Amino acid sequence: MQQLTEKKPVARKLLLKLLGSRDNIQMNASAAVRVGALFGISENNIRVTLTRLHSTQLITLVERGYYQLGEMGKGFAKEIHHWRDVQHYLKPWRHDWVVAQTNMLPKSDKKQHRTNERALKLMGMKKLVSDMYIRPNNLSGGAAEVREKLIALGLSKKVMVFTASDFESEMQKKAMKLWAHLKLEALYRDGCIEIERSLKRIPSLTLEEATKESYLIGDRALYHLVFDPLLPSPLVDVAMREHYRELVKQYDDTGAEIWHRFLNQN
Repeated sequence: MQQLTEKKPVARKLLLKLLGSRDNIQMNASAAVRVGALFGISENNIRVTLTRLHSTQLITLVERGYYQLGEMGKGFAKEIHHWRDVQHYLKPWRHDWVVAQTNMLPKSDKKQHRTNERALKLMGMKKLVSDMYIRPNNLSGGAAEVREKLIALGLSKKVMVFTASDFESEMQKKAMKLWAHLKLEALYRDGCIEIERSLKRIPSLTLEEATKESYLIGDRALYHLVFDPLLPSPLVDVAMREHYRELVKQYDDTGAEIWHRFLNQN
């Protein structure tokens, strides 16, 4: 078996992702402890995490001592699963841009500054010049959709979000190169190779080995897709991205079946 030298997941993230992997997943405390043991997470850590998740209404306790996602946790899961059909929310790109102008924000509020930076990153926006972040205007809802999502992610409402086009040629060239360092096509290609190899390997693994591997590789793939900037052609090979997405869907389904068997074993 290929050794996956990943840092062990945080208990909170692990439990929420497993409970949110499919609708109406339930897990009792003993199963949660077994899940933690796969990744070297202590029983005490798991039980404390379950208590905290329950107190914040991210999970709820149902009959027979089983946990499932609470209403707040379902919102978390919805965001995670958005990657599966996100291609339906894209539109043809006309070489225009969504712009977020941040010069009116005080730099002294470091907490809000970090929140702003995170929100802009999650929306795939890059700094073009000082206090100006952009992304291709290829989301179906245009600037209004980007503005709404940025605010939901915690961006200050003082930021102006609008569309722009007809950049002068040097500025347009600079804009077109902003995402090149992400090497997205290499990420898609390498991701496809990793998933295809794991799908071939999994049938020969024990249930415990398959469970752990499916989480580690699946979690890495989901991270890449959840944070993918969804660039249009010619900024990225869209067909390669969609091939990767379809493979991740297959792997996600395979992993869900493996985890179902693991959680329900006697």
